[in-house]
Amino acid sequence: MEPSTTAPSAGGPPPGGSGSPAASGIPGRPGPGEEDRKTRIARYVALFAMPFLMVTMMYAAYVGTMHAPAPKDMPVAVVGSGQVAEQVVAALDVLPGDPVEPRLTASTDEALELLKDREVSGVFEIPASGKGAAVIHTASAGGASQASTVQQLLAPVAAENQWQIATEETTPLPDGDMSGTAVLFAGMGMMLAGYVPLSVAMMGVPFLLTLRRFVPILIGWSAVTSTLIWTILGPVVGAVDGHYLEFLGIGMLTVCAVGMAQLLFTKLAGPLAVLIGMLLWVVLGMPASNLALSVHSMPGFFQWLHGGLPLPAAGEALRSLLYFDNRGIGGYLLPLVFWLVGAFLLSLLKERRSGTMIPAAPPVTDSSTPLPALSGGPVRSFRFRCFTIAAFPLAILIGVVGTMSASMHQPKIHDMPVVVVASDAGQAEQMAKGLEPQLGEMLDLRTGTSVEEAKEQIVEQEIVGAYVLPTSADGPATLYTASGAGSSQQMALQGVFQQVAAGQKIALETNDIKPLTQDDTMGSNSMYVGMSWIMAGFLIMAVLRGGAPELTRTRHFLVKLAGWAVGISVWLWFLFDVLIGAVNGHALELIGFGALTVFCVSLVTGVFTRTFGLAAIIPVMLVLMLAGVPASGGGLSLYMVPEVFQTLHNVLPLPAAVDTARSLVYFDGHGIGGNLLTIGVWGVVGLVLNFVVDLWLARREKKVPGAGAVSVTPDASDTSDTSGSPAADSGSARKDADAFTSDGSRESVPAT
Repeated sequence: MEPSTTAPSAGGPPPGGSGSPAASGIPGRPGPGEEDRKTRIARYVALFAMPFLMVTMMYAAYVGTMHAPAPKDMPVAVVGSGQVAEQVVAALDVLPGDPVEPRLTASTDEALELLKDREVSGVFEIPASGKGAAVIHTASAGGASQASTVQQLLAPVAAENQWQIATEETTPLPDGDMSGTAVLFAGMGMMLAGYVPLSVAMMGVPFLLTLRRFVPILIGWSAVTSTLIWTILGPVVGAVDGHYLEFLGIGMLTVCAVGMAQLLFTKLAGPLAVLIGMLLWVVLGMPASNLALSVHSMPGFFQWLHGGLPLPAAGEALRSLLYFDNRGIGGYLLPLVFWLVGAFLLSLLKERRSGTMIPAAPPVTDSSTPLPALSGGPVRSFRFRCFTIAAFPLAILIGVVGTMSASMHQPKIHDMPVVVVASDAGQAEQMAKGLEPQLGEMLDLRTGTSVEEAKEQIVEQEIVGAYVLPTSADGPATLYTASGAGSSQQMALQGVFQQVAAGQKIALETNDIKPLTQDDTMGSNSMYVGMSWIMAGFLIMAVLRGGAPELTRTRHFLVKLAGWAVGISVWLWFLFDVLIGAVNGHALELIGFGALTVFCVSLVTGVFTRTFGLAAIIPVMLVLMLAGVPASGGGLSLYMVPEVFQTLHNVLPLPAAVDTARSLVYFDGHGIGGNLLTIGVWGVVGLVLNFVVDLWLARREKKVPGAGAVSVTPDASDTSDTSGSPAADSGSARKDADAFTSDGSRESVPAT
């Protein structure tokens, strides 16, 4: 599957009570209502719980459902009549594990209509006379992995009956979206557009979160973001062709449904709404979506969720629009209408019964009170806060949809290193030269005379495969690969050399020298392990920046980060290995490298969050996570994405983390030294720069007497709520307020 990426919340829980250091204004010094030790500990526990829950929810769901997906009751139409057709249906019905739910249809046309309506996943047309060729009909536009699974399930039945096999595509994917991921990234962008802005608006402009003000804003926002998603996927990337107005309608309905539901959660749960939204829209939505892997290969619970969650509804509606001439689109849009109308009515009821105030949000009713634009930052004008509320989620949306779709929408093999092996060097050279005109751009052809040496190069991951020429006139050629290094590149290479062998009229044998385990049939475990480490590293600094602004020096958080790194790495190993059973063995190595990765990534992230605030999460996430996914080779082969990612593969921490997890499980630790060096360099640079930031902050504090305060000094008429945020002035609006950032910088906030 192609990974999905979600945005972190705009900050952690509010920084304690009104007596916290954040509220008293001077970190580390007693204040009029300084929080006691128990309160401070409780606040830190809450702060560390936020990233713990986010990382756990996401990767428990992804690894748990996708490490070894198995088809279950996949609907298939069998075309035929008589005893042979009934025997085929009976044979499919008793396959071990019940992977198929066959149904007998009388005609091919009827079965193909079911396939186009996506009521069945494939069609098995058996020979009318019981002899000849069987035809397997698929629709890759309804899910590329689903089409492949159908062929794998039906081909053995045809072979048992000694039928030749022909395959036909009724609805192929377009050339601009060969991977079938356009609808996936479009749906993910719509989820982000719906729920991310609420976490920012709750602390910066809570008075806008009333239905009277929020509804018109949401409508305009949904139009802007839907247009932006279409622009990225269409004119920019080329994965979507036309259909703007229909795409806009689906996008607006989706963003409005998610945004309205997120508003309801915010009214009920305050800051915790981000966890509820992340759980529903992303964590549960992705396995249930049928957009990456077939929903019929997910546990039954997710098949049930497929009919009710917004991400599956939006994705399937977009598929209907783009690939299936709007077949069944009304049924897919109906859940979005239910979410929109239901959330609106419940929000209206909530406002009428208990008012418009948001739990834990500043109790302000208009724009006259300056508030931070992002948690933990300086107070800002109303205009600047409005800009931030739009710019922050837009930047995340552009990064996720743009980076992921541009790198993965059109996988194309290029420069894949392969060794041609023959007993004679001249014969190997001659074969390589013969293949060069047809395969020169796809393969980086090398030659050799030793099979064992070529196999060692595969283990070292210096090459992807070895094509060994026959040793006798009527002998077969052999292709050596390692699915443990990536199933996508192995399948691509097998497809290439099956054609080569067919052209040479020789048989081809395949030998997988490092096969995937039964607990990692997709080869995606290493990717999710690495991503969980990276996400744990940058999320903790985002939360501490937003919820513990008194931690302003490296010495304040270094020990905390080290403890977090070890603790979360132990937990992730326990989750993946003991609870899920997806990653077996190598406990100490995985915990140790995971702790190092989390710690180093948090140090690098801290340099930017301490300097630029929570806005720095955008470039950090873009570099460490979004660019790291295609550069890692964890989902799609490194030789099937744009060449720039091959360069990034050697310098980014996520590829190093993925390579390490993969090497430990499949390649006996080969290459771990280089990965340790990559992670270590990032950590050392991050540590040094953090001390540089310490010096810079100390210098700024000397220039500004009394620097270090993190809250606005209130007027006599001002009060503070329990979160330490200034309340609205009951009298005239203040004309100006002086504020200090948590880093000690002073800022003048103009009247709004």
